[in-house]
Amino acid sequence: MRKFWPRSSRVSEGSEMNLSPSQQRFARFAWGTLWATVLVILWGAVVRATGSGAGCGSHWPLCNGEVVPLSPGWETLIEFGHRATSGVDLLLVVGLVWGARRVYPAGSPVRGAAWASLVVMLLEALLGAGLVLLEYVADNKELARGWWVGGHLLNTYVLLLVLTWTAYLASGGKSFSFRSRLGIRLGFVLFWVAALGMTGALTALGDTLFPAEDLASGTAMTFSPDSHLFVRLRVWHPIMALATGVLLLATIWPTTMAVNTPRASRWASYLLALFFGQMALGLLNLWLLAPVWLQVIHLLMADLIWIVLILFAAEALSRQVPQPAAQPAS
Repeated sequence: MRKFWPRSSRVSEGSEMNLSPSQQRFARFAWGTLWATVLVILWGAVVRATGSGAGCGSHWPLCNGEVVPLSPGWETLIEFGHRATSGVDLLLVVGLVWGARRVYPAGSPVRGAAWASLVVMLLEALLGAGLVLLEYVADNKELARGWWVGGHLLNTYVLLLVLTWTAYLASGGKSFSFRSRLGIRLGFVLFWVAALGMTGALTALGDTLFPAEDLASGTAMTFSPDSHLFVRLRVWHPIMALATGVLLLATIWPTTMAVNTPRASRWASYLLALFFGQMALGLLNLWLLAPVWLQVIHLLMADLIWIVLILFAAEALSRQVPQPAAQPAS
């Protein structure tokens, strides 16, 4: 895990920025909040994969009408555990805003990133509440559930983005902009990877709602015109995954060569290794018919890929060499 945890004193080689002790503590807290959020996301996958989303009924924020369920079954324990850890995570993000206000002056980009994290976290909570209150959980097969699941996943990716951004800036990272050719290319890669994650969320939902008895029957279900849309959409996830691999190879290494920093090279190596490891896990997931434990590992890898891609983009964009202004003709 230390490989994905930049030293709080400086986030990139050559940085002359020395952080104060309070800034170093805040940076460590920001990274800790990010990884705590990843754990909560993984617990949410367990809720979905085990069909425990209705473990607290259609009540929110109460659980079956109680603050703490007194006689919970295993589904209730799983769902209530997710709500409890989500609440703790929300408090951590509130602490992130409070700490940023104490440590950094008004107008600091760290403050802005921390506030953005809180706004997206609150939206994440509202989306989770909506899934429960509208009963888009457990065995619900309505198509509207797919839109909510996709939107929830997209917001989760945005949450990881702003939390990573906060931790990156707090660790001494430089501000950056997507207003360049390189920024547009990397922005498109981020968009594409997020879209891949959304198709993965719908594929996982289909695997949960319509489990296959074996690989042959699962394949037949995928290509049957009589199957539910969630099942027929499965075919798009591996196709997009292959396209993502090509896109990463065509973008990451040329960018690394152009930026030419040791940290960019390391992020690129981590990113490609994680992605092709994820491809292998995807094949294993298909072969083993998506067991819960493997779905959780698959999601963990997806989150790590997303975080490392953000850090790679931040490093590349903040280290761009400004182009000299055009000289007027004499």
